[in-house]
Amino acid sequence: MSIPLQDIRFGLRQLWKHPGFSVPAIFSLTLGVAASVTVFSVLHRVLIHPFPYRDAERIIEFNFRDKLDIEETPHIYREQIGQLRAARSIEDVVEMDEQNLADTTFDIPLDTDVVFLSGNAFPFFGVPAMLGRTFLPSDDPPERAPEPVAVLSYQYWKRRFNGNPAIVGQAVRLGGRSYTILGVMPRSFTWWDTDLYVPLDTTDASVPSYMTVLRVKPGYTKAQAAAEVQPIFQEMLREHPLLEQTSVEVHSIGERFQRSLGRAIYMVFGGVLLLLVIGCLNVSILLLARAAARQQEIAVRAAVGASSQRIVRQLLTESFLLGLLGAALGVIFAYQATKYATTLLPWQLFPNGLDIPVNVPVLLFSGCLAVATSGMFGIIPALQLAKPDIREVLQTSSRKVAGSVTGKRLYFALIAGQVALAMLLLSVAIETVENFRTLLDTDLGYDPSHLADFSIPVHTSSYATWEARSNYLRQVRDRVAQTPGVSSASLGVIGPPYSDWDFHGEVAGQTSGSQTFNVNFADSEYFHALGISLLQGRLWDETETSRGARLAIVNEAFAKRYFPNGDALGHRVRVPELKDHPPGVIAVAGSNDWTPIIGIVGDARNDGLDDPVKPEIYFPYSLYMIDWVQIFVRSQEDPMRLETAVRRQVAGVNPGQQISSPVVSMSERIQQQPEWARAHLVAVLSSIFSTLALVLGGVGLYSVVSYGVTLRVAEFGVRLALGAQRRHILVDVLLRSGVSVGAGLLLGLGLNYALHRLGSHWGVLTPLDPKTSILAGCILVLAALLACIIPALRASITEPVKALRAE
Repeated sequence: MSIPLQDIRFGLRQLWKHPGFSVPAIFSLTLGVAASVTVFSVLHRVLIHPFPYRDAERIIEFNFRDKLDIEETPHIYREQIGQLRAARSIEDVVEMDEQNLADTTFDIPLDTDVVFLSGNAFPFFGVPAMLGRTFLPSDDPPERAPEPVAVLSYQYWKRRFNGNPAIVGQAVRLGGRSYTILGVMPRSFTWWDTDLYVPLDTTDASVPSYMTVLRVKPGYTKAQAAAEVQPIFQEMLREHPLLEQTSVEVHSIGERFQRSLGRAIYMVFGGVLLLLVIGCLNVSILLLARAAARQQEIAVRAAVGASSQRIVRQLLTESFLLGLLGAALGVIFAYQATKYATTLLPWQLFPNGLDIPVNVPVLLFSGCLAVATSGMFGIIPALQLAKPDIREVLQTSSRKVAGSVTGKRLYFALIAGQVALAMLLLSVAIETVENFRTLLDTDLGYDPSHLADFSIPVHTSSYATWEARSNYLRQVRDRVAQTPGVSSASLGVIGPPYSDWDFHGEVAGQTSGSQTFNVNFADSEYFHALGISLLQGRLWDETETSRGARLAIVNEAFAKRYFPNGDALGHRVRVPELKDHPPGVIAVAGSNDWTPIIGIVGDARNDGLDDPVKPEIYFPYSLYMIDWVQIFVRSQEDPMRLETAVRRQVAGVNPGQQISSPVVSMSERIQQQPEWARAHLVAVLSSIFSTLALVLGGVGLYSVVSYGVTLRVAEFGVRLALGAQRRHILVDVLLRSGVSVGAGLLLGLGLNYALHRLGSHWGVLTPLDPKTSILAGCILVLAALLACIIPALRASITEPVKALRAE
């Protein structure tokens, strides 16, 4: 057998015979590689290639930002769409629209979200259908109404048709019209997170504008595209003066996910890097400790004729075998972990249907780092042991823990570094958990318990007059309120904690001109159902609601900002944008006139969980009725148990109108907020990373102390034989480990302070809380004590006779 094969076989046998060394080392490398590859694969997918669309990095959307810093996605008029298509920097433009239609294919109607796409949409996205096909030019011919065909999203296909593969060619009935199903899109295609895609009828002259998405030509940047189309939008603003804006902004379609992740990217990125470094440090410590334990073995091999070159080659072979095994297992676990990670990602922060492949460059880097760490820290003891002082080692049977003074210093530095990094991770984890707990304790201004909201889209063709729509909404509310188990039911357009709907408005007597308000429309029961307290004045009554009275109620934030003297009642406000726009929006005549303030209510969260409450105005829901309303139901039990009953009541008023899916409780609605999902994700990942760091540090420290105790068995036997107390042995072992741990704690405290100082400057961390460092230090001391106590106790109960006989 060749010498390299002999070295490999002997190395594998050594790893098998010494599981106390090989298992912790391989576990450390496996954990570090798997965690780093998984996390970096997720971040790479989300930040670089989150979508399956062709040339997704060149797909852009335009937003308007007005002088009051309100951002909105505009509808582009037909004339400007043609000009956009002709722009040098724009490759293609897709027109879009969206409606809620009733799916009456089966006995049980279902409200569906339908996105209408121009005929070039699917070639634009470049994603083929999973079943069947997408639109062809013949399905949406120019200058003619499109064919009644539809393409299903994967999610709707599974939910509505139970994943029936024979669905292609069958009919689905939407809004009273039959559409032929052409195909089903893949799971990863989730454009606008809709249910069905239908060809857009661009011949309908009653629709003057559409939403758009564009692709920039190769060689052009987003800034160049924005500069070129700016005059086009300025022309549109001149032709339609009701549009107000001061700038046009260009966003790639993935930016919203990047913005929603925020500092979570940096936290996760840093956490997994630290975990990988801790794993590599753990292997380094174990390799040095293992080398110290093999001094006699190497000396014997040298005494019987082994050359220094052969000894170095053997030790390096074992080190590289260790690295290869750890890296290989890490790769295997990474492939499994990325599949599992997809199911854990919150949809508020990550695209739905996200497919996460293992990132090969990151995999190669992590694997090479694991192998290089083993090789680098394997060569140090290999060179030290290559030329042993055979006579001294054999005569004295000296098995020193760290050999030379340099070795001891290296041990000290590695253990201290590992403890310092573990403390850094643990401190950040404690801070993120505390921040998440603070978020949970946020004063919402309303009571989400036993409360749910049921959304009802009012179909465009239904209730086109004020009387018809007002009567329908009142009937629905009254029928739901009569449902057994319902304590109260109320109508509102939007609900907390994110009820942000900005309008431009004016406050009588204010000289600052146009302001920005959050506007909501509700009935008087809305405040009681949500638990929002009335502070001053009164609420409107049912008689006033039934006639669409011009009355306003403001929240406390509004009153404090515009009426610091506390005299808001009786003053007037005006929102000029509250105009009648049938059939979608039906308003009372004069709804945008000056309206008196009759009451002040408490602040309820309306801009998320971590931003201040915005000034808000409430109007009667009947004053300005859009094609969407929510019924807020408070119950004596879990409101989700009443979903079926509430759906029956709504269908009892009009079977063609359904409640949108899914229905969630208000408590769950809080958990769906991006800031809640982000804080929860960071807290969970930080806790996982810090726990793994503690485990790695504990395993490494335990292994080192165990090796040290094994090498000092004879010393302990002699000391006990000469009269030393067992507690002295116990204290000696703990103190030797405690020096490195203590140094690591001090170093970790310094790193933690520096990190928080830098992070607070960048706005990704808050200033350091001393209590966090103290708690992290106590946990680390406890973990280190648990890691050291077992080998220390084993040393203290050493039998002197057995120890000396073994020596």
